[in-house]
Amino acid sequence: MNTTVSTIVISGSLLLMLMSLVVAIRDRPMGMVLLVGFALLEVAVLVQAGFVIAGVAGGRGPDDQVTLFGYVGGVVLIPPAGVFLALAERSRWGPAILGVAGFAVAVMTGRLLQIWQGTA
Repeated sequence: MNTTVSTIVISGSLLLMLMSLVVAIRDRPMGMVLLVGFALLEVAVLVQAGFVIAGVAGGRGPDDQVTLFGYVGGVVLIPPAGVFLALAERSRWGPAILGVAGFAVAVMTGRLLQIWQGTA
């Protein structure tokens, strides 16, 4: 697992979380900036998933691969699910959903690093 990509994912998801919460507090609808941001976050998460899969295929990684791949699968699904739910909710709660999704991606990526390093 590449720690540089993980750092980018964590910092990007926290930035998107803050932006989403500001939009929700201002009672504004979700804009294109948040949608593009979450699309870029999904690309970064998929790159991270590729590094994890390549690392496990190369013989590295933790012994508990079921938990590892559970987290990888979950973190890959969160951004599109958050965007889908946010698009369905056109009130201030749409951006709030994206804020929760951004926070969840950051926490799950941190947990992935712990599992990969064997400190979990």
